[in-house]
Amino acid sequence: MAVPDFQSMMLPVLRRAAAAEPDTVASSDLCEAIIQKFKLSEADIAEMMPSGKNNMLINRAAWATFHLRKALALATPERGRYSITERGKKLLVQHKNRIDLAVLRQFEKVRDFLKTKKAEGVTVPSKIEAEVEDSGTAPLERLESAHQLLRSAVSTDLLQLVRKCTPGFFERLVVELLVKMGYGGSLRDAAQVVGKSGDGGIDGIIKEDKLGLAAIYIQAKRWNDKTVGRPDVQQFAGALAGNKATKGIFITTSSFTKEAVEFAKSVSNSKIVLIDGDELAELMIDHNVGVSVAQVYEVKRIDSDYFAEGE
Repeated sequence: MAVPDFQSMMLPVLRRAAAAEPDTVASSDLCEAIIQKFKLSEADIAEMMPSGKNNMLINRAAWATFHLRKALALATPERGRYSITERGKKLLVQHKNRIDLAVLRQFEKVRDFLKTKKAEGVTVPSKIEAEVEDSGTAPLERLESAHQLLRSAVSTDLLQLVRKCTPGFFERLVVELLVKMGYGGSLRDAAQVVGKSGDGGIDGIIKEDKLGLAAIYIQAKRWNDKTVGRPDVQQFAGALAGNKATKGIFITTSSFTKEAVEFAKSVSNSKIVLIDGDELAELMIDHNVGVSVAQVYEVKRIDSDYFAEGE
């Protein structure tokens, strides 16, 4: 059972508040009511939103509570505590099976919040809000999902461009990425060594830190269709051993076979990190290599500490 949409949460939330009378309930109590109602598993409870920064259950429960407050079905007599109102009690009597945005639209404050617009004299719901009402997906969740979709598209296009670049350009790209990730000291220092070795399966050497206390050996394969197999990684491991090196990075624009991945994990005398094309593109996005920021949106929330008044 996955985490239900926020509209499905409204009825159990309101019922939990009603059961607590004359006491109030905390947000955690409302979440617990949702967990019990939908028999959510530990995995469901721990599910995060696309960004990995916000809990799915908590976010959707908060959005359900928000709309019930807008409808004046829930009240907040004190910070972080909720109680059912007379209107909320009536809703429970009138709608025993489901309470959602369609039900709450009867109240003026909810309609004002959902904001309709006029198109050629006909009042229609805002496109975004209509999608929210149909899907039950909270706005922040939709924003994060849209961000992940855009990122995925950029990652795909980025990898295609990298595969088309020349070997020399790819070499410089790898250097810049590793430097931005904190390796190799300066870009100038790193560029002096990477791509200069060519020693039996090693394309270059880069400093692990700015002081050069340890070295990382690099193998870079700009391949499009050919998959990197165990023999390639095994040759790289042999080159590391021959140079008494303990750390290596194997980067490719294609992918690694299962056998290659298993071999890299089994090497005991050195640590080999494998970076395939998909991960390479993700790292480039994370560290702004070959990409630039097109737009920034700030998502703000209330700072409850600001209103604490000396508590």
